[in-house]
Amino acid sequence: MLDEAQRRHARGTDVVLAFVETHGRPEVAARARGLEVIPPRDGPRHDPDGKPEGEPTGEMDVGAVLARHPQVAVVDELAHANARGSRNSRRWQDVEELLAAGIDVLSTVNIEHLESLHDVIEGIVGEAPEETVPDALVRGADQLELVDMTPQALQRRVAHGNVFPPERMDAALARTFREDTLARLRELSLVWMADRVDEELRAAPSAAGDPQPVEARERILVGVRGRPEDDPVVRRAARMAARRGGELIAVHVIPDAGDDDAPRLEAIRELIEQVGGRFEEIVGRSVSDAIVDLARAEGVTQVVLGASERSRWQEFLGGSVVLDVIRGSGPIDVHVISHAPTSRRVSVTGRVATGLSNDRQLVAGVAGAVALIVLTVMVSWLDARMALSTIMLLYLTVVIGVAFGGGLRPAIPAAVASGLLVNWFFTPPVHTWKVANPEDVVALVVFLVVAASVSILVDREARHRAEAQRRRAEAEALARLTARVAAEGDPLPGLVEYARTTFGLEAVSVLVQHEGEWRREAGAGVDPPDAPEDADQVIELERDTVLALRGDRLPSDRFQLLAAFAAQLGLAVRGRALAREAAQSTARAEADALRTAILAAVSHDLRTPLASIKASVSSLREGEVAWSPEDVAQFLATIEDGTDRLTNLVENLLDMSRLQVGALKLVRGVVGFDEVVPKALASLADGGRGLVVDVPETLPRIDVDPGLLERAIANIVSNASGMSSPDRPVQIHGSAAGSRVELRVIDRGPGVAQEDRERMFRPFQRLGDGTSSDGIGLGLAVAKGFVEAMDGELIVEDTPGGGLTMVLAFRAAST
Repeated sequence: MLDEAQRRHARGTDVVLAFVETHGRPEVAARARGLEVIPPRDGPRHDPDGKPEGEPTGEMDVGAVLARHPQVAVVDELAHANARGSRNSRRWQDVEELLAAGIDVLSTVNIEHLESLHDVIEGIVGEAPEETVPDALVRGADQLELVDMTPQALQRRVAHGNVFPPERMDAALARTFREDTLARLRELSLVWMADRVDEELRAAPSAAGDPQPVEARERILVGVRGRPEDDPVVRRAARMAARRGGELIAVHVIPDAGDDDAPRLEAIRELIEQVGGRFEEIVGRSVSDAIVDLARAEGVTQVVLGASERSRWQEFLGGSVVLDVIRGSGPIDVHVISHAPTSRRVSVTGRVATGLSNDRQLVAGVAGAVALIVLTVMVSWLDARMALSTIMLLYLTVVIGVAFGGGLRPAIPAAVASGLLVNWFFTPPVHTWKVANPEDVVALVVFLVVAASVSILVDREARHRAEAQRRRAEAEALARLTARVAAEGDPLPGLVEYARTTFGLEAVSVLVQHEGEWRREAGAGVDPPDAPEDADQVIELERDTVLALRGDRLPSDRFQLLAAFAAQLGLAVRGRALAREAAQSTARAEADALRTAILAAVSHDLRTPLASIKASVSSLREGEVAWSPEDVAQFLATIEDGTDRLTNLVENLLDMSRLQVGALKLVRGVVGFDEVVPKALASLADGGRGLVVDVPETLPRIDVDPGLLERAIANIVSNASGMSSPDRPVQIHGSAAGSRVELRVIDRGPGVAQEDRERMFRPFQRLGDGTSSDGIGLGLAVAKGFVEAMDGELIVEDTPGGGLTMVLAFRAAST
């Protein structure tokens, strides 16, 4: 890190050491010499109650670095935890603040501190690291360099005292710095970096027109329950997504009835954000069905679930989320991740635990039937010793148990079956439906009434509990809805997607009617409706704006929540309309500014050549002066040069107008760069004199419009010539690699800063024009438009040693 800082400092970059800990090592201190150091901020240590204690500690002074505002800040130990009372709790948060202020950062981080590898490191080293860094921050770096070293070499550094002080050396070699541990950490580092290289290759632009095998983007869905065992499952899913450059989605299913015990949900949400994932909460009656439905709606390719901790008996009675997801996943791969057992057993049913669920009623009914059969056999064996009232109480106990287990639906059949069994087997005369004793008739009727009453009461309590839970789920959904509306940016797409997942719909659209036609303002799901008639249910948000829903029709008890969604969606639509109006106002202001710039530029660049032409013509017409042949030739050359400049100006303006309105017509032909380049150079004012041209005739030919390519090359070479000095001429080189043919125009001028390179292709921009004063800043804009219209690329690169290289890249024509 310090070597890189010294290299940048030597190149003239403004580099400061924002925080570097030398640990008293001379070789580190030597590498830091000559670099400006921002003094650390000395603040007191604090105990857990916030009271100062102990000696002061030095932390990076973020405020001083921001005030100094260097180009590059060197910050050591990215994962460091700041002292209590600091500006931020973690140093990586300090770095994010520097990056947001436009300061580049050089930093270091150990592989063990990456958040997604937390559980893997614990398995290798034997203890979990206390300090971690979000993977998204590290993966988002512009450049990553792996400092690789063999385990033996690293052990020698420790033994020589280059890593730890003598008192910690033996302990380090005996624990973390064992050869097998270092080898596994090294392998983990190499694999992580290889994944990063794969990401960069997938993100890199392909050669012009080169066909490349397109891999489907992996989308990983991980189910979480808000419990400690979710952490390793989320990290494993994050690594799977990172290796394929895919997207990570975490889902927590909120039951629409029943208990939802998720004590660590906020911690899981924070972990998912740190590993670069997206967190979703949905309401569903069945956990497994909700996961499968979301996976299909999101186009998920792999589902990751944690292994169940329940016993086989619990899974037999309540079902298994994992098995149900596997059965319903279809072509989606399902990964089950094992984890260390938690300190307490967690009982979670495969279906949502509610007194009204079909699974619970079925289990209660089956259990009741088995209990009645067993009870009948046992009582028949003991019939001579038991009174009829005792037998009825035993059967009533079974019925009450069924009522508590499954509610009204299984309890009523159990009560009727119990009455029939008591009548047939135990009421004289037995094995007939007749009842000899009138008191036995009363007892049977009372038995049925009591059993039915208990069943109704239990069922009513279950329904009330389900309703309370549903209302709680709706309140949580409304709270999250409000948070989405209050978030920065355009909330409409997120609200539409949230509405779809919350209500379990196939697709949702917000439609706006404009001049009699419906336009989809936002949509979510598979093939969102484009008109109200394409939807199963339509809700009016405001005048000429509706919410179109497709899927199962919502029950009436969800209308209140849906109305709240509709109100928020209406606000989001109005907010988007206001934002659109503001953008149009901004665009009009920019257009006015551009028009002013055009008039200023054109008036100057028209006036200069016209003045030269007028002066030369007036001089030639002056009859009182006898001009020599050399003077006449000079006047004619001035007139010709001014005319050429005017012609070039008008052609560029016409070309730019054709590009902006899409009226450019191509006349394609198969030509070579060796044919076009000489013509382009000949069209320049100086005929291309003094340029270094190396364009082999053996280059593959390309399918382009020769006239447009000639104009593009001429504009680029003219721009490069204006930026280069006469003693360092522009170079033009042609090359080919595979099916890609390139022409490089290389200048040794001042170059263009990275942040200005996109702006240099905008019309009427003149960045770093050097000594040139010609043109109005249209040349590069026209050249880029021509090249891209011919299916090519115009790429900007730095010239080694200073300057700019413009690369025109085309696909070789098929023979």
